[in-house]
Amino acid sequence: MNLKTPVSDHDHTVGPADATVTLVEYGDYECPYCGRAFPNVEDVRRRLSNRLRFVFRNFPLTRIHEHAEHAAEVAEAAAAQGKFWPMHDWLFRHQQTLDDDALLAGAREIGLDVERVRRELADGTHRARVRKDFSTGIRSGVNGTPTFYINGVQHDAAYDTATLLAAIEQAGLAQATP
Repeated sequence: MNLKTPVSDHDHTVGPADATVTLVEYGDYECPYCGRAFPNVEDVRRRLSNRLRFVFRNFPLTRIHEHAEHAAEVAEAAAAQGKFWPMHDWLFRHQQTLDDDALLAGAREIGLDVERVRRELADGTHRARVRKDFSTGIRSGVNGTPTFYINGVQHDAAYDTATLLAAIEQAGLAQATP
């Protein structure tokens, strides 16, 4: 399947917009598979540096992960304070304890206005944003996490570092070929 919603300014991205390859992940902060993929993606990002743009979209599997929705909303609350990526990383590094108290402790740890995060979480301020990401995933054929797209094409192979690197390098070579 192909990515139906192109990457835009709405997305959380790291890396140059004109990178050779864009890697999009639909993920769930409480998903153990996403947790296993996290260090692989970090390694790929480190190795490819400015040749890769990485995009993360929320896809909380709320029926099986009771804290996934609030974790995604806290990531969005952090984004509103300019700290999406530090919160994103904190959530994956602490995914065994993502109840609301832990989420607020994480917000404090990365230097967020905790009372603002608490209010926004209680009010559902960022729920629509999380659900929008989720709906774009559904339209693109996402049915589990993590789901990756490399230059808009769903990556159906493993997500270990070597496999991701090979697929990304292949996509980059294909793009560079006239």
